[in-house]
Amino acid sequence: MYGPSTATFAYLTTKSLDPAGCDVVHILSFLQELLDGSSVTSRFKVLWAYVGSKEDKHPPTSFLFQHFAKLYNSRNSSNSPADVQLEISSEDSESNSSSFYSEFGISSESYSSLKQTLYWAGPDTLITSVSMSTSPAHSTFIIQNLKDSYQIGEELFVTIHARDFNNKSKCYGGDFFQAKLFSSKSPKKASVFGEVVDLLNGSYTVRFLLPWVGEAQVAVRLIHSSEAVQVLKHHRATDSDRVFFKGYFEGPGPNLTRLKETVKCNVKWEKNGLERMGTGDCCCDYKDSRSGEEWRCQRPKSLPCSARVYHSFGGYKRRMTGKASKLMKLNNKGINGQKRKIKILPFKESAEIDVSRKCRPGLHTPVPAGFYLNDVWTSFVCSTRHFTTQTTTQCLKDKHIHMMGDSTLRQWFEFLLKAVPTLKRMNLHVEYHGGPLIAVDVENNIDLHWRSHGLPLRCLKTEVSNLHYISNEIDDLTGGPHTVIVFNLGPHFTTYPLDFFTHRVLRIRKAVLDLLKRAPDTTVIIKTVNTGYKDVFGSDWYSLQLDRILRWAFQDVGVYILDVWQMTACHYNKENIHPGPVIIKNEMDIFLSFICPK
Repeated sequence: MYGPSTATFAYLTTKSLDPAGCDVVHILSFLQELLDGSSVTSRFKVLWAYVGSKEDKHPPTSFLFQHFAKLYNSRNSSNSPADVQLEISSEDSESNSSSFYSEFGISSESYSSLKQTLYWAGPDTLITSVSMSTSPAHSTFIIQNLKDSYQIGEELFVTIHARDFNNKSKCYGGDFFQAKLFSSKSPKKASVFGEVVDLLNGSYTVRFLLPWVGEAQVAVRLIHSSEAVQVLKHHRATDSDRVFFKGYFEGPGPNLTRLKETVKCNVKWEKNGLERMGTGDCCCDYKDSRSGEEWRCQRPKSLPCSARVYHSFGGYKRRMTGKASKLMKLNNKGINGQKRKIKILPFKESAEIDVSRKCRPGLHTPVPAGFYLNDVWTSFVCSTRHFTTQTTTQCLKDKHIHMMGDSTLRQWFEFLLKAVPTLKRMNLHVEYHGGPLIAVDVENNIDLHWRSHGLPLRCLKTEVSNLHYISNEIDDLTGGPHTVIVFNLGPHFTTYPLDFFTHRVLRIRKAVLDLLKRAPDTTVIIKTVNTGYKDVFGSDWYSLQLDRILRWAFQDVGVYILDVWQMTACHYNKENIHPGPVIIKNEMDIFLSFICPK
């Protein structure tokens, strides 16, 4: 964390703040001392901490640690039944999981840090009524030490006070808030992501950087109450089969007829509700010999297991109780707070921010990672460019671009088809949404590929033979200076156990490490998770947990991390798992800047 966030963490740790006490006076006083003791110059230095060379020290990605795992003392931990079970690997499978992780070069210390990273606070009392949950209508935010004006580069601190539907202050943390600073008129279309820190007592602090000149306003949303997060946890632990799939079997029948059968399929995993598929001879099991990934379908009545030809999304199973349904409906609501416009002035005659560091693999992603101004994203990670049709074509010339992931990455494929008129898509006679897709530019020697990340995949009916696992695809690539690989994982994995997702990610990590050993000049880019989903089948809270795992796994690998979480969370467009053209254009500018840095 940066600045006051780090100091606050140390302060809370040394003072042993009791979350049950709901006392934030000392914390607010402490933050005020920090602010009052800082000159404008020292505040401006904070801005350059995001973009300067000292960032190479790789401080922790603080927005991934909204909830401090170690602040609960033993008494509070024992009184929090919803959080007794760790978010990854229950005690009975701890040794097996540790063994699996060690096979991939993950130390016990790193494994422990993963579990801490995934910790999320929760209620410390039994919730008997929806009225006890956090109410967006009663919760409020206030701007600390609000001034008449600020200077660009300063920080703004906001405190959120969570209250329930009886207007009673909450005494525990775990609410999932998102915050942004924005301006719609002066300047136009400007926004920046805010870092939320849970004080574990019903209060939260938000830190904003002030990166533009003009006006700004604060907006805070309650994505899920702490109580709704417990619903999400419960269904991931017990109900992972609530998204199911179909397997299509075909084969010869009597008298020259053709037999067709359709059955249910899902991930093979002997817990978390996935064991409901059946045991013994109930099913056809499909284990990939290279990656070890396993898939299971109900056994057809008349056809052999080898007759599986197609795959598709099957449907949803809704098993929530009435109370759980009510809690989940109270999501993504704005909370009330100070609406006063914040005036931001230039700093020493400069009204712009210049990020001069060249893009390269392994750079840390700060918070904020950048900001929008007039619909253009300025990155704090490295110096990015804004590409035209001509410069895009020049950048991709003589490149083999391999995209592997979901439909949000397919949007990038579609963008490049429009951005480079000489790229022509070949008709492979496959179901478009399932892929694979290929486009070729003979004139500029460009070949562009998109392929899905393999099962599980919520898609239309597509051939099983076209669904390849990312780790296998990377293993089959030679790599080299003309090869660009970009992949993502997220929305299709939200309902599954974190162990399952982590196993998948670590297999990809191994494939990337092996690739970079044989071809170290290969460009590897990871697109992070978008915001957009808010329900029990694909919540942003689920996505954030997956995002943490992905970043943890690749933190020490020489790859580019393209952070789209903040870009999609703070934009003025209504959140959509498939962002609009403005966001995609800015994502692609960063992508191309990684391939062709200044």
